[in-house]
Amino acid sequence: MTSEECKKLVLDIIADIAPDEDLTNIKSDVRLRDQLQLDSMDFLDIVMELRKRHGIEVPEADYMQLASLDSCAAYLVPKFNAAGVKA
Repeated sequence: MTSEECKKLVLDIIADIAPDEDLTNIKSDVRLRDQLQLDSMDFLDIVMELRKRHGIEVPEADYMQLASLDSCAAYLVPKFNAAGVKA
């Protein structure tokens, strides 16, 4: 899986969790919480969906790795590839 494919998967999850958010102009290097109206429950929903949809576990100690789309990709791509997840 590529970094761009990973970012799309994360955006797909956010679109399902927060359908009223406009995801068209998201900057990949800016914290998601600074761009979107995501609260801590929304963030937990993202983590839960990663586990439910793709079998990817994100320990609480690593939550900060999911701050921006770039950091999500850097953290998740190796996990997706190790798990054999395809975009």
